[in-house]
Amino acid sequence: MTEYLLLFRNASAPNGYLPSTQDTADDMPKWQSWIGNIAMQGKLIHTAPIRYEGSIVDGKNVQKGQPYKESESVLVSGFLICKSDRIEEVEEWSKSCPILKYPNSSVEVRPLVPFPLG
Repeated sequence: MTEYLLLFRNASAPNGYLPSTQDTADDMPKWQSWIGNIAMQGKLIHTAPIRYEGSIVDGKNVQKGQPYKESESVLVSGFLICKSDRIEEVEEWSKSCPILKYPNSSVEVRPLVPFPLG
C-alpha cells in the first residue's frame, strides 16, 4: 500500500484562521466522522490540525510568528496521512472532507516516497 499526505488548505484572517469558535464546535463531529471512516478501514496513519503561528526558515533568515500564506490568505491548516492501494480512493475520501465547506479551501493529495533509514 502507498502512503498519502493530505494537506488541508483554508483561507485565513490576518492573525488566525477564519472559522469562528462556533464553526469549530459545529465542525468537530463532521471531522470525527470523516476521519473515523478512514480509521475504521485501518487506513489512517496520523492526522492533526496545525497551529496558526509558526516560523519560515530560508537559507538566510528565520521569520517567526506568521505562517506561509498563499494568494488570498490561503494556508495549510492541517494534514492527514493515510494508506491505500489506489490514489482514486484517497481522492474520493477527499471530496467529502469538511474543510471544503469554506471558501478557497482544498485538499491536496500527495503520494509519499518511502525513505530508506538504513
